[in-house]
Amino acid sequence: MADSRRPPVRRKKADGRSVATPSAPPDGRKAAAPEAVNEPAALSNAVAVKPLRPELERRRRASLYRRRRLLGTPQGSEVVVDGRPMLSFCSNDYLGLAADARVVQALQQGADRWGCGAGAAHLVTGHTEAHHALEQALAKFTGRERALLFSSGYLANLAVLSTLTGRGDTVIEDRLDHASLIDGARLSGARLRRYPHNDLARAERLLREAKGERLLAVDGVFSMDGDLAPLPELARLCREQEAWLMVDDAHGLGVLGERGGGSLEYRRLDSRQVPVLMGTLGKALGTAGAFVAGSAELVETLIQQARTYIFTTAAPAALAEATLRSLELVEQESWRRERLWELVSSFRAGAAALGLPLADSPTPIQPLVAGSAQKALAWSRHLEEQGILVTPIRPPTVPEGTARLRITFTALHEDAHLERLLQALESLPR
Repeated sequence: MADSRRPPVRRKKADGRSVATPSAPPDGRKAAAPEAVNEPAALSNAVAVKPLRPELERRRRASLYRRRRLLGTPQGSEVVVDGRPMLSFCSNDYLGLAADARVVQALQQGADRWGCGAGAAHLVTGHTEAHHALEQALAKFTGRERALLFSSGYLANLAVLSTLTGRGDTVIEDRLDHASLIDGARLSGARLRRYPHNDLARAERLLREAKGERLLAVDGVFSMDGDLAPLPELARLCREQEAWLMVDDAHGLGVLGERGGGSLEYRRLDSRQVPVLMGTLGKALGTAGAFVAGSAELVETLIQQARTYIFTTAAPAALAEATLRSLELVEQESWRRERLWELVSSFRAGAAALGLPLADSPTPIQPLVAGSAQKALAWSRHLEEQGILVTPIRPPTVPEGTARLRITFTALHEDAHLERLLQALESLPR
């Protein structure tokens, strides 16, 4: 018997494409709802895609699996994580400004004036007076002609490296540089050469061997080790070899220097010695985002050519207002940096008395190397049982065999907090 169902009706979508929709049954009955489809199952049954489960299981077996924790409070020395009160020693809120009432108030007032979202990229209608004022303040703070805002440090580093270098050029980096510097070099198309950590002789050799435009990129403070790059020596090498020197000062800005100017203030280096500076706003400054500071020509070049700037919606203007207030506090309240140095000094003295093998770090980042990922994970769990939160850092974030507890301090930590931490560390299984 002939099929009495009507053919599907062809309708046009808003973009002009034609799509088929089922017609109603000829007897006027209501059409049955379409059967639900389990999209992932349908896809895995129909297409031979790369299986993902084996790698996930391998990470679990190797103690490399990562999971997110649920924070139930603002950032601080005392937090609630996964519903449990904890002492936190693993945030990057070094100066304790992330939940400062004055910064929060500036954010609220900024939202009242500017709304929630920027609504467009900086080059369309997303660049407000608040963004511009923050860029000017950051340029003044860092002693440079101009500064340019980015939504994250990752985007800022990709912007610089892909704009200043390309095929036929060479990017030289420390082996412990942040992943964003490594990825930026790879995406630029330039040849990436890496030298052993803080090895000046090797860095000089790579600079001499480099072809095309040469750019050396380095962390001011190494994020997982807490030690400092030999910036004066690197600046000399780059000047002699006529190479760019770019410093990622994500963990130095606000922390180092009398005014909190970061690694360059601490090392007494200016824009002639370090022409490209990247700083983040989500660590010591307590908000979010990043900036690149340098000459007017550098900033204009990034505005015109940097894809991660051109094709990204601007961060909320309210966030810029909050960061302006935070920047003022960084300069005005030097007691926050002084408190950090007190904590670091007391902690290192206490750890030495316990025989703990701390890395040589003068900053609020104090790594305690466990070696294996399994041991670092076990140490972290042991501390958590005592109400102390220190995240285990494992490969590939750090090299194989150097998994660690990355202990960090904030100006809000009290002496009693430090004593509890040392007592818990003393009981670590060795």
